[in-house]
Amino acid sequence: MTTADSVPFAKMVFETYLEQIAAKTPAPGGGAVACSAGALSASLARMVVNYSIGKKNLADHQAALVEAGAKLDRARAMYLELGEEDAAAYGLVNELQKLPETDSRRVAELPGALQAAADVPLAAMALSVDLLRMYEELVPKTNKFLHSDLGIAAVLAEGTNRSSAWNVHANSGGLPPTQAAAVKEQFLKYLEVGNAISRRVELACRGG
Repeated sequence: MTTADSVPFAKMVFETYLEQIAAKTPAPGGGAVACSAGALSASLARMVVNYSIGKKNLADHQAALVEAGAKLDRARAMYLELGEEDAAAYGLVNELQKLPETDSRRVAELPGALQAAADVPLAAMALSVDLLRMYEELVPKTNKFLHSDLGIAAVLAEGTNRSSAWNVHANSGGLPPTQAAAVKEQFLKYLEVGNAISRRVELACRGG
């Protein structure tokens, strides 16, 4: 069977990817799933943009739409990279935590591994907030008949934001108190901001 170690998640057959997620292995897990939702969000928003480019009634927004399309393509690629990085980061943490607490390798490498395991989902949260800000700007610039899709893209981005927060929370628990506090402050901010923007996008997409 194709394994996560030999084939990037983005290159897997979807059914195989689902099997890998369901398997009794540490990765792919929640981090990869969160980033997959983000990649789906960016792809769906890209479709909305594609249907808006070339529309006569949106002529004033064509340059902005082309720019948004390029940003969405980059965001999709970034989410795929973050999903791989998350799996690698957590895989290392899992490996190190199996070693005795006094093991020299564990003592030397675990703090950095935990920081990386928190930083990757934190980066996914930051990207999600950036996407949500873009979606809010896109509502009046895109084809209104695709606003249900843009609303779904916002829900998925917010889902990535909230899902990634769980991984930040879980992986920052072993950090020194000062570092853990800084990470907590950042991810709570992303949660608050992302939630507020997502609600606004959904309301705007409904025509409210």
